[in-house]
Amino acid sequence: MAVLIDGKKISKEIKEELKEEVKCLKEEGKNICLAVVQVGEDPASTVYVNNKKKACAYIGIESQSYELLASTTEEELVDLVKRLNDSPEVNGILVQLPLPKHINEDRIIQAISPEKDVDGFHPESVGRLWIGEKGFLSCTPAGIIQLLKRSGISIEGKECVIVGRSNIVGKPMAALLLRENGTVTVAHSRTKELQKITKRADILIVAIGKRQFITSEYIKEGAVVIDVGMHRDAQNRLCGDVDFADVEPKASAITPVPGGVGPMTIAMLMNNCVETARR
Repeated sequence: MAVLIDGKKISKEIKEELKEEVKCLKEEGKNICLAVVQVGEDPASTVYVNNKKKACAYIGIESQSYELLASTTEEELVDLVKRLNDSPEVNGILVQLPLPKHINEDRIIQAISPEKDVDGFHPESVGRLWIGEKGFLSCTPAGIIQLLKRSGISIEGKECVIVGRSNIVGKPMAALLLRENGTVTVAHSRTKELQKITKRADILIVAIGKRQFITSEYIKEGAVVIDVGMHRDAQNRLCGDVDFADVEPKASAITPVPGGVGPMTIAMLMNNCVETARR
């Protein structure tokens, strides 16, 4: 029977720590403000944005909300980002993805000042991560590292396999695991004999974007399994990239969906916001 890695509990611990730190920073006269920009009315994005605003309020940082029409042009969005870059009141800028198809996401990400890039998506932030310099860490991979560490799971010397090579999860996850002295393999849609590779993993991180794709046949006995996916199953219940019921008996520890990785992403976003004041 696998240990359940409780992302809700661990994220609450982190937010409590940040709440105390924000209180001390305010006593030193340091206020923190996150600007949140949403373009259009994508329902999932609205839920994420509201959760981020609630987290800001909980730990005591200010949030400025910019809710733009789906018809907003790329130039208008770039102009807003530039104004926020120049604003001394704003510490961090978050532009909620995905953006409408007529807007180039890469251009918007690159328009955000690296000093205010609390999502950790700017090429400068990514470069700093890979060469081991200080910078903002991509929130979901940073959250996974905290899940492992705070659950007493050692990374050093372990065989770590990541399924998925996205810029948001897979690639930065590899860099962070290397930083923790893990031995890292990144598998993806073109990988041959995927099962052979995943069955080597002491720590398996799945961010493939396919509902319940990973079954017990992909898992080594006693592996730690981290599920980054978020889908709806045939009964319309939330589920992940991992077939939890099938994999859980074989794993030593596993994250549930929901309540695993998801809450950690927002906790680490809040940590990045506080990092702007620590600097």
